[in-house]
Amino acid sequence: MPLTAPPDGATRRPPRIPRPRPVERADSAWVDRAAERGVERGDFWDAVRAAGGAPVVEPDPQGDDEHRVVTFLWRGTDATRAVLVMPNKIVDPRDMAPNLMERVPGTDIWHWSIRMRADWRATYSLCVDEGDGPRPEGEYWPWLRRQQRTDPLNSRTLTRRWGGDPVSYVELPQAPAGDDWQRREGIACGTVSTHTVRSELLGNERQVHLYEPPGGGHDLPVLVLMDGEMWQPGLDVAALLDNLIADGRIPPLAALLPESLSADQRWSELACNERFVGFLETELLPWAGERLSLTADPARTVIAGQSLGGLTAAYAAVVAPGRFGNVLAQSGSFWWPDGPDLERSEWLTGRIATSEKLPVRFWLSAGEQEWVALPAMRRLRATLREKGYEDAAYREFNGGHDYLCWRTELADGLVGLLGAEAAGESAGGIAAA
Repeated sequence: MPLTAPPDGATRRPPRIPRPRPVERADSAWVDRAAERGVERGDFWDAVRAAGGAPVVEPDPQGDDEHRVVTFLWRGTDATRAVLVMPNKIVDPRDMAPNLMERVPGTDIWHWSIRMRADWRATYSLCVDEGDGPRPEGEYWPWLRRQQRTDPLNSRTLTRRWGGDPVSYVELPQAPAGDDWQRREGIACGTVSTHTVRSELLGNERQVHLYEPPGGGHDLPVLVLMDGEMWQPGLDVAALLDNLIADGRIPPLAALLPESLSADQRWSELACNERFVGFLETELLPWAGERLSLTADPARTVIAGQSLGGLTAAYAAVVAPGRFGNVLAQSGSFWWPDGPDLERSEWLTGRIATSEKLPVRFWLSAGEQEWVALPAMRRLRATLREKGYEDAAYREFNGGHDYLCWRTELADGLVGLLGAEAAGESAGGIAAA
């Protein structure tokens, strides 16, 4: 499909839009009881550990079973000056003061409580000022954001992007199950090999993780998944694929996971870059085809990504529908490019709106807490419907711009796009979600 060239000079950041509404604050019965009885130092923390650690999740004081009170905690010292709680997309970088913990007077208990729907999940960091930072003015907030720590009261962690300490996470009782990510005993497992792949089109080389299903296979369906360094080995997507294949929810497939080279290079390559799509189509897939028996059928090929990777997945299918027939885009950066010129913003959605319908299926999802990405995702959904993509699937989850959410959504998207083949049915369509 012919496209005008993507705009040059696009900014490398999402729009700076304030959070449309503040998160709902709440009172914690745990903390209130501690304040009332003048708890002895240490007793409160023993009780927290005995209850499973933090965050502490309590029933909704309004009696609504669809909500919970979530209390984040920090055990301070005499030097502690501030503790900032940063759950994914529950903090506005332009106004962080509402996310500061309060101290129970006369104790080492610092706390911050919010009321959330019971299906919420999020990663989070705690940013602690132990009295060694600048005064609370000027550069204080940027400095405080850099003081990120893993929650010592929470054993649940996730790999952090680009290395560093892991990030803590919270999942409320009604959050969609994430069991598909747990390695299971007694099932056949595929193999993962890591290779250095050179691209003449891009003038660089990168690591690519190649997943081969248990027992190999002939004419295998293909998954191309952006940001391979995060998905494998970081999140161990191979365990997910093994489980879905073992359960018969997707067919045995091959997966190609090209790594992103750096944050700056990622912006360059994953913002509707035709050369990067050329690398995937004419260099990476043929390279993999020399090692495994892969399908050339676009209807059995899925290209997937998150954020800029989601934008790239959709762009690849638009410019190369003869190779990429299924798009799995999670929290895609369809706002791109940002800027004062409205003709430039949401460029790819505009191109889809003014072009003919393609033989491509879309599976889209976004977080309800993503106040920047979500409106653009909704406009893309509306555009696809107007263009007659009746089998395009779209759904929203209670979370943010977050791998904790994306890994669950990835499983459902793969089943939605490839599950019909696994069930021995025609892969000709999917139901809209």
